[in-house]
Amino acid sequence: MQPTATVLVYSDNASTREQVRLATGRRPAADVPAVEFIECATLPAVLKELDRGGVDVCVLDGEATPVGGMGVCRQLKDEVFRCPPVLLLMGRPQDAWLATWSRAEAAVTLPVDPVEFADSLAALLRGRLAVQA
Repeated sequence: MQPTATVLVYSDNASTREQVRLATGRRPAADVPAVEFIECATLPAVLKELDRGGVDVCVLDGEATPVGGMGVCRQLKDEVFRCPPVLLLMGRPQDAWLATWSRAEAAVTLPVDPVEFADSLAALLRGRLAVQA
């Protein structure tokens, strides 16, 4: 198992980024590596980090402003070669169809439920790390 997994968290809201960090803890599940976070509050910062490489999963806030995570996800899927899997944070469960439109691999609602979030993140990490192996 690799020593750490890198999770990029995009939200203009520091509280949302903190919810993600707290829900994840040091690792979202016993069978995945410990997590290191890259926090981004703007789309240019997200693009810069993805261009740098090494990101295993992206967590994008669908409620972020001025650029929401759903639009960011769709842009990343179109423009980033081998785009990491995306976990989308949605404001309402009724927005699940938008998560599908954005091509996110998983979606959970805000506020972050720690168990649901950790399960979703761990599943994406397992899939990503299996592909890399």
